[in-house]
Amino acid sequence: MSICKHVLVAPLMIGVLLANTVAGQAAQRVTATIDLSEQRLYLYVDGRLRSKWAVSTARKGYRTPTGSWRPTRLERDWHSRKYNWAPMPYSVFFYGGYAIHGTTDLKRLGRPASHGCIRLHPKHAAHLFNLVRQVGRRNARVIIRK
Repeated sequence: MSICKHVLVAPLMIGVLLANTVAGQAAQRVTATIDLSEQRLYLYVDGRLRSKWAVSTARKGYRTPTGSWRPTRLERDWHSRKYNWAPMPYSVFFYGGYAIHGTTDLKRLGRPASHGCIRLHPKHAAHLFNLVRQVGRRNARVIIRK
């Protein structure tokens, strides 16, 4: 093959590789399934279980809604306006003021302790936040079941 053909073919091959990479990313889906009875979040990427994390959901007198939603907004550094400006790092809001977010109250993960939000270890919350940001809110889902 002549040098001229290599010069023409190389950019074409790079373009095909980039298109395949972009298409692969666009097709990626993220699902966070929260099981209230287990106090666990199951993280699925493209339908495959990737992680299982302890969470804290609503304690007695409060509720965590059940259902299925797409995230409505992402806030990296948020504070609760309703509960004494409590930190809510890496918030993935999904229903009104309800969010999945990091917590500093690590000792209570794995049992109900919140006002209704889903609390996670900050490293896990950051991971989920970044995944949702990467794939886009349209390609993410939050499912909460009893």
